[in-house]
Amino acid sequence: MYKAFLIKYGEIGVKGKNRYIFEDALIKQIYFALEKVDGEFEVTKESGRIYVTSITEFDYDEAVSALKNVFGIIGICPVVQIEDEGFDNLSEKVIEYIDKAYPDKNFTFKVDARRARKNYPMNSMEINMEMGGRLLDAFPELKVDVHKPDVLLSIEIRNKINIYSTEIPGPGGMPIGTAGKAMLLLSGGIDSPVAGYMIAKRGVQIEATYFHAPPYTSERAKQKVVDLAKQVSVYAGPIVLNVVNFTDIQLAIYEKCPHDELTIIMRRYMMRIAEELGKQSNCMGLITGESIGQVASQTMHSLYCTNEVCTMPVYRPVIGFDKQEIINISEKIGTYETSIQPFEDCCTIFVAKHPVTKPNIKIIKQHEHNLDEVIDDLMKTAIETTEKIIVK
Repeated sequence: MYKAFLIKYGEIGVKGKNRYIFEDALIKQIYFALEKVDGEFEVTKESGRIYVTSITEFDYDEAVSALKNVFGIIGICPVVQIEDEGFDNLSEKVIEYIDKAYPDKNFTFKVDARRARKNYPMNSMEINMEMGGRLLDAFPELKVDVHKPDVLLSIEIRNKINIYSTEIPGPGGMPIGTAGKAMLLLSGGIDSPVAGYMIAKRGVQIEATYFHAPPYTSERAKQKVVDLAKQVSVYAGPIVLNVVNFTDIQLAIYEKCPHDELTIIMRRYMMRIAEELGKQSNCMGLITGESIGQVASQTMHSLYCTNEVCTMPVYRPVIGFDKQEIINISEKIGTYETSIQPFEDCCTIFVAKHPVTKPNIKIIKQHEHNLDEVIDDLMKTAIETTEKIIVK
């Protein structure tokens, strides 16, 4: 029955003269999402509307599922489009539409006509009244309810005429790539994939860095992170995943620094490396999944210490969330089951029994000088040997 979808967007509509930039970015993301769907599609735009039209046969459920992952879309309307061949033809098509879409006619309805093309011979109110009457004649069991109808029948008079009565909610947000690029510190945990998803929802293109510590972390732990990046890419588009070999740096910290400061010093070097990789790929900030007080490295004192090494802004979208709130989002986006797989990352392998929760920045810096003889070479090697994986 449906060969096209009317795509509704939200914030893009108030972008003024720059709106076309956001529309074009949204169209690009729609094409990317539909690559996974059997069939061919054409995506077009027309004065405040974007249409996805099928060129070949396609799987309706797959197409809807793909479109529901595209940031920037607030509504997906399966639409019947017809040429303007007069009101009698329109009423026949509407009656046919209602008959096919609703086998059980025991419902209330309202006709909501909008006349974008002002040369149409009837105004919106006249279309509402006349179309409502013809539907009641065709299906006497129908009832009109202009306040809370079961079915809101929308008729849009444009170059073509759109007929639809269903609006499937989209994810909202802004199209990927319209708000710059940022580097996500991606671990195998629950929080960081959620943080990446939330920043991507605001139109930020995501790159990611994972710190791998073989042989202390397994290849399966690395694959777990690749799988998480792949799930985030369903929403965020293709992701470059930087896999940094962090073993030698961690061993040096373990050997030369106080063990209660291991996590803080380790995090500081992670931030330094992620920032350097971010600068190389024109990122404008770092993203982490840190939440205040969740673990020792995420107290206000600890966050102050890790932030101190960064010149880029650090975005922490889940900073004020309870753990259950983060879990709820991870379940919604499909990362939770992967995150809880029992493959440890380097943060959990090299953790102190009694980590400091209120680190003193002066003392941390003093103890980092213990690494002066080796750390520059280790950092340089870690960055130069970084493995890049394209995830999509």
